[in-house]
Amino acid sequence: MKENEEEIPLLECERKRVFFLLMAVGGYLGAFTFTLRGGVFCNAQTANIVLLSIALGSGAWRTALYYLLPISAYFFGTVISELVPNHIKKMHHVRWDTVLVGIEAVVIFLLGFVPDAWPYQITHVTVNFICSMQYNTFRQAEHIPMATTFCTNHIRQAGIYVSKWLKHRDVPAHKARFLSHVKMLLSFLAGGIVSTFAGKLFGVKAVWGAAIMLVLLFTDLLHADLTTEKDLMDLKPSGH
Repeated sequence: MKENEEEIPLLECERKRVFFLLMAVGGYLGAFTFTLRGGVFCNAQTANIVLLSIALGSGAWRTALYYLLPISAYFFGTVISELVPNHIKKMHHVRWDTVLVGIEAVVIFLLGFVPDAWPYQITHVTVNFICSMQYNTFRQAEHIPMATTFCTNHIRQAGIYVSKWLKHRDVPAHKARFLSHVKMLLSFLAGGIVSTFAGKLFGVKAVWGAAIMLVLLFTDLLHADLTTEKDLMDLKPSGH
């Protein structure tokens, strides 16, 4: 952590507890789309880019066009999450981070009403879109760069900091950083486990489990916006 970062107040949307819950939502949605919506992951785009390249290399043009849909949804989710916050900020009532979590909760709640007979692509594109906005919005947890919709970087960072910790036992920050990333991974794992069990019991309506977590998070962030942080609306979260 840089010295000047210690002087900047931490916002509620930067707290690790917020990121733990967002990671659980990410794991929950990943397991949901894979087990109940066509065996695909919608939280990130690496797999879709690979599948697009395979389709193009095989001359499967129609299949290639399909993969452009989730990739485009992810792209436009990022664009919107860059443009909209400025307009929300001018209102001086709530943060974009809070609004986004509320939007996610509503959208995921509505996905619970999508019949099994409808194309899975409806869910795929929707989850791609909201995961993109979430990933681009929540960037740092207590000044530590984090991702909330996938795990690759957390595994990498955990490896880096456990190595630093083993080499420099006298630096407690390395151990703390390692444990932070491990806890993020465990949160993601827990979300996926709960989602799998819920899917067996409730089918497509199991997606409401993610909506419940987001409603809890929305309530927490909204309370901070309207009370403890109402005078900090001009302060940007770290990483933006």
